[in-house]
Amino acid sequence: MIQVNRILCAVDFSEHSEKVAEYAETLAKCMTAEVVVFYAAPTLEHYAGFDVPASKLNALVGDIAEGARKSMEEFMSRHFKDVSARSHVTTGYPSDEILHAARDFDCDIIVIGSHGRTGLNRIIFGSVAEKVVKSAPCPVFTVRPRS
Repeated sequence: MIQVNRILCAVDFSEHSEKVAEYAETLAKCMTAEVVVFYAAPTLEHYAGFDVPASKLNALVGDIAEGARKSMEEFMSRHFKDVSARSHVTTGYPSDEILHAARDFDCDIIVIGSHGRTGLNRIIFGSVAEKVVKSAPCPVFTVRPRS
């Protein structure tokens, strides 16, 4: 029988994250698993070539990360009341950081939202969920927004 002890719940604090959290909490209850709620604040390295001092970019990323920590506290207070859960906020490219976290926290499954972007939006923004699915060290449960 497959044993799931730890679930990585990757969120981006969009309204869709509420549904992702709901699925992660439900799975955790069914499997008596711990949830690691994870957020990766994007870095702004791709803007380094512009005429913006690196110190200002680093300060902005720091502000974003601090805001994410506050958002995470609020998010955790609304979800995961009935399961064992902890949070982790970091900075970096989201798909890479999610994959690292899944390995570092020894997760058995990843729950992640998929925005279902197509066309030009997908080319511009890419798909974090797709990159995670293709490279994850464990199964990935994707949650698409409902129309």
